[in-house]
Amino acid sequence: MGRSSSPPGLDGDGNENGKNNAINNNSDTNNNNNDQGFYSIRDRFPFKRNPGHSRDRIKQYSLLERPLVRNRARFNRKGLLHFPFRGIYLFYFLIFFSVFAFAVASMVMQSSITAMLFRQGGERSWRRSIREGLRFGSSLKFMPPGISRLLAEGGGLDPMRSTDRIGLRGPRLALVLGNMKKNSQSLMLVTVVKSLQRLGYVFKIYALDSGEARGMWENLSAQFSFFGPQQFGHIDWSMFEGVIADSLEAKEAISSLMQEPFDTVPLIWIVQEDTLAKRLPVYEEKGLQHLVLNWKTAFTRANVILFPDFTLPMLYSMLDTGNFHVIPGSPVDVWGAESYSMTHEKQQLRKDNGFSMDDMVVLVVGSSFFYDELSWDYAVALQTIGPLLQRYTRRNDAGGSFKFIFLSGNSTDGYNDALQQVASRLGLPQGSVRHYGLDGDTNGVILMADIVLYGSSQEEQGFPPLIIRAMTFGIPVITPDFPIVKKYVVDGAHCVFFPKHDPDALLRAFSLLISNGRLSKFAETVASSGRLLAKNILASECITGYASLLVNLLYFPSDVLLPGPVSELQQASWEWNLFRKEIEHSNFDTSVDSSVVYTVEEELTKHIIDTSKNRTELQDQDALTGQDLDLVTEIENFEDYERLEMEEINERTERHLGVWDEIYRNARKSEKLRFEANERDEGELERTGQPVCIYEIYSGAGAWPFLHHGSLYRGLSLSRRARRLTSDDVDAVGRLPLLNSTYYRDLLCEVGGMFSIANRVDSIHKRPWIGFQSWQAAGRKVSLSTKAEKVLEETIQRSKGDAMYFWAHLDADGGGEGSSDALTFWSMCDILNAGHCRTAFENAFRKMYNLPLDMEALPPMPQDEGHWSSLHSWVMPTKSFLEFVMFSRMFVDSLDALQSNSSEANMCLLGSTYLEKKQCYCRVLELLVNVWVYHSGRRMVYIEPHSGLLEEQHPVEQRKEFMWARYFNFTLLKSMDEDLAEAADDADHPRKVWLWPLTGEVHWQGIYEREREERYRLKMDKKRKTKEKLLERMRNGYRQRPLGL
Repeated sequence: MGRSSSPPGLDGDGNENGKNNAINNNSDTNNNNNDQGFYSIRDRFPFKRNPGHSRDRIKQYSLLERPLVRNRARFNRKGLLHFPFRGIYLFYFLIFFSVFAFAVASMVMQSSITAMLFRQGGERSWRRSIREGLRFGSSLKFMPPGISRLLAEGGGLDPMRSTDRIGLRGPRLALVLGNMKKNSQSLMLVTVVKSLQRLGYVFKIYALDSGEARGMWENLSAQFSFFGPQQFGHIDWSMFEGVIADSLEAKEAISSLMQEPFDTVPLIWIVQEDTLAKRLPVYEEKGLQHLVLNWKTAFTRANVILFPDFTLPMLYSMLDTGNFHVIPGSPVDVWGAESYSMTHEKQQLRKDNGFSMDDMVVLVVGSSFFYDELSWDYAVALQTIGPLLQRYTRRNDAGGSFKFIFLSGNSTDGYNDALQQVASRLGLPQGSVRHYGLDGDTNGVILMADIVLYGSSQEEQGFPPLIIRAMTFGIPVITPDFPIVKKYVVDGAHCVFFPKHDPDALLRAFSLLISNGRLSKFAETVASSGRLLAKNILASECITGYASLLVNLLYFPSDVLLPGPVSELQQASWEWNLFRKEIEHSNFDTSVDSSVVYTVEEELTKHIIDTSKNRTELQDQDALTGQDLDLVTEIENFEDYERLEMEEINERTERHLGVWDEIYRNARKSEKLRFEANERDEGELERTGQPVCIYEIYSGAGAWPFLHHGSLYRGLSLSRRARRLTSDDVDAVGRLPLLNSTYYRDLLCEVGGMFSIANRVDSIHKRPWIGFQSWQAAGRKVSLSTKAEKVLEETIQRSKGDAMYFWAHLDADGGGEGSSDALTFWSMCDILNAGHCRTAFENAFRKMYNLPLDMEALPPMPQDEGHWSSLHSWVMPTKSFLEFVMFSRMFVDSLDALQSNSSEANMCLLGSTYLEKKQCYCRVLELLVNVWVYHSGRRMVYIEPHSGLLEEQHPVEQRKEFMWARYFNFTLLKSMDEDLAEAADDADHPRKVWLWPLTGEVHWQGIYEREREERYRLKMDKKRKTKEKLLERMRNGYRQRPLGL
């Protein structure tokens, strides 16, 4: 990760050798870059670190450095040094030499201090690997991968906003809550959700467990429900535009999103805890790679792993698959500081730590990334604030003194002793410098300080959290003028800036906050304004970051209203009013709950422990003795004796083998037996004699929990991999080879399954009625109840005439926002198909019947308030179903012909998103059955799926004058079908890829006659062979010999 270097050290005699070591290490590791998304940004120095290393590296330096190489001192023939500078050039050379000497001296001093600091204790491997990749002047950064940059810089919805769009509903989002505590994480999430609701998003909240924040979530005008492990697989995630998981605790719920058809639903996984990051090095050390792989698989499913700061993605780098993204901003530091200040006092903290109220305590903080070691960051800080230390630690104003505290690393690794040695070398008074570790009471150390100095030389990507905590405590802050700090903070108003590595500027900034050994009025003003700013310092950026992320990540279908622009968001503060009671009464939870990290760890390592234990016990129990071997030998001898004795008895016994004809007949029967791959279940046995069978169409293992069992239903799998193994589900791919193509399977959706059933229907369905139902009907709570099923069966048995019964209707309850026209069938179809339904249907209908251009080709549909079928959830007579399939095959073929003949073959006008274009024909075909039933004169009856009430829609008597019966006449459709079959039989294809012959049976009168002639020829051949065989027997007098004699 980054450029690798090691800090200068001391040789065996304690002398400094850091300069040479640093030069050698830097030259050896310039090209060491093994990271996968993290880069080290090294500051450019005006001088080469190793000018004599190699002549080949001269080209790597800037043009400003090249004259220094060309004009270096040379030797003449006599070996004397030739000095070329004279006059004014000598003056410039002396200035240059002074600056160079100062830089070298600074590096030596830094090497000495750093070597002393790092000599204490050992480094942990996972921190050391990061630190060794850095060198002086470097900064550790999270460089977002391509997906992160796309999410941050994507074009958003601007192209879609420029087009006319009519939506029925707002974009739906599912929010999975791992816990319902009132903490900073809930504060951030509630603020974001309320802001997104103002933009038009509709939330449905799923909670894994109840908690004190339940009432707050229920008041967000969002649907709310609890669900446990048994309900994980019973949620139709496909109805949402995206899913947001709030913590690692949602891992088990996310497992249901890994299977088809939910594996394409966009998932945003927010990770704010570092529990797993601390365990990953342990897994690596103990060789538990299966645990790492388990979490990496879960992280891979998420489209975006979202972090609130730039430190966490570095800690989780072992699981990075290119989907890490950072939206900076979280109230965790403000929450922690305010909660802490409610229960602690500065005076008591100072007394406990040996400081008096007269002491001026200056806290030096830096980068919080290096948690368990004192990095060279603080060595450079000591060099920068050295003059400040020497000036103020020797002062005693009004009985007090200046104390400098360094907050870094661990408190048990002897860093305090190292700092005391550095202080003694600098001539500082005893006790004026002290060290505290980040593993202790960090809030207490910050709270008892009078001034906080941010002394890090690293330019962090995010706003330093320790500065936020200090500002929240009302402590004035001095910080280098880093761009990330200047972005949010005003110099002299919220804190005081000073140029990096400028001791004089630091002294001037420090003097502004001190007056007669106390804080000045200016310091109090800065602290007060800083505290007000820190309360909501990153709230606006966090809210707009989430809004921009959703806009660039989610797909917004044609019937969905676009969310409002991000610029409309005016929220610039957290929702503190909802959590004020918890902070004032310090009702924040500091207990450590059992995390899902430890639960998964226990489950996946238990079998390893049990296996090793059982293996040891079995080895002890299975050790064979001599007595066991003798017993086995005796058993084998006895079995051999019995086998030989039975063979001798059978040879002496007479047996009647039977008549040859009977033996031959039984052998032929056994050869003809063919067993099905899947054993018929109880539902198939009960299905015998039923008047109707409803085929439930599904396309993935994630849909299994939504399927029904019993005599009324049978599964229809559109994918062989997703077929249930313990049921008699129909394999649609095996019945219709076209579905082997992923392109056409996605293009046709559920209609492809209907085509497979209609193909040689007598071999699979022999009942008078047939029905279909999408698996989504159960997920959206519109499938038939037990009561409605009984009503349907009774109605079918006494039904007279042709009718279609449906129970999932086209939902238009959301209204057509964006249009003043009333919603009709065709307007709904246009909304679902990006505004091009009527055009596509009319063109396909015209091509199908070869109608002239001046003739109307869009079948009229009524504008009444009746229901229309959707989700392919209906029942009709089998004969009518075959007629509908005949019509649908020709319509789909015409629609596909228009698509293939267009200038852009891969362009689908019936969809606005990637998924809609992938399933181009699906939404038109879903509504096609309504047009066919309406104009073919069949009754349409709606069954209320819960109560079973029947209600006829669009009565036949009221639509006779609107029906185009001549186009839906069976005789016409049959003749059209035979014409297409004759063309296919003659290989007279109208285009290169002709879809119609691939969607079902190809049959016409010529094929029937040819098959009849073939059957007659085979029959005559069989008769001729039988006659010849009989004559041969009569001629030779052949007789069958008796057997068994």
